[in-house]
Amino acid sequence: MNKRQEQIIEFAKEKKSFKNKDLVTFFDDKYSRETITRDLSFLCNQNILKKSGAGAFVVYSLVEAYEILKEVNVEKYFSIPYTERETKERFNFEIFKILEGDIFTKEEKEKLESLHNKFIKNFSKYDSQTLINKEFERIMIEFSWKSSEIEGNTYSLLSTEALIKENIREEGKSKEETQMILNHKDAFNEAIQNKQRFFKLDYFDIEYIHEVLTKGLGISKNIRNGVVGITGTKYKPLENNYQLKEVLRGMVDLLNKKESFFEKVFLSLILISYIQAFEDGNKRTARMVSNAILLAHNSIPLSYRIVDVKEYKKASLLFYEINNIFYFKQIFIEQFDDAVNNYFD
Repeated sequence: MNKRQEQIIEFAKEKKSFKNKDLVTFFDDKYSRETITRDLSFLCNQNILKKSGAGAFVVYSLVEAYEILKEVNVEKYFSIPYTERETKERFNFEIFKILEGDIFTKEEKEKLESLHNKFIKNFSKYDSQTLINKEFERIMIEFSWKSSEIEGNTYSLLSTEALIKENIREEGKSKEETQMILNHKDAFNEAIQNKQRFFKLDYFDIEYIHEVLTKGLGISKNIRNGVVGITGTKYKPLENNYQLKEVLRGMVDLLNKKESFFEKVFLSLILISYIQAFEDGNKRTARMVSNAILLAHNSIPLSYRIVDVKEYKKASLLFYEINNIFYFKQIFIEQFDDAVNNYFD
């Protein structure tokens, strides 16, 4: 984005709506109407501005979701101690309304669709169910390892493979770490074997995946009723059981209204984590539910094998604290790109 486009955004923040000619005047005729039109088109494609009307009556305005979509200087943001950052400390009840619009830019949509089409083409070349099963097993092993690592699990990839394929438990690892890996395997297999269940998400599907992921770990399978804290942030999720159930249902309604399954996948990933409906296992549930939706739409699930755990957590905190999805979108698209180009390729 160039300096002129940044100035247009600042102009839009002050104006409810404006025309091309208003910007020409704002810039003291320094730039032509054609140049301004190109800038406006670019900003519309980036989901920063929206265009209304036709012909001489075309007007532009800042999209309602601008703050949630705008680029954030991640390094600068996290250079400030979390106790001193200006954040949204409580759940934002307007979040579902804000996320009703387009989540991805035109370029992001095109990239995701292109990658999905590439996967479909690659997958169609596999005529052996044995080879297909082996490739999905590879995804499941790497997903079980990395998703667990994000939660602090110390199993290595090779140890995870030995556990899943040969039931060999690594010495020195806790019973809980071992169970976490095996639960990921079971949840992944459930998503593959019951693909159509997740085509249209239901409130109870989330509870079910959570139950599979947390069995044997001493974690309640029910929606919590009490306080839960998140390390390294002032954000505090809702505490009331009734409210948690209501916002979880609100999230499901939002997802099912979305036409793009990529938006369903991404929103389930960030919102289940944000709501924190369970006493533990929320982020695991978010990653698995989003993968179940991908599988239901005949796309490839994410293993997160190359994700940087610290950056993943930063992206999560950015959404918790200021409801911004810019950085998390980058990570999501990067992981989808890796999945398409690493499996079934």
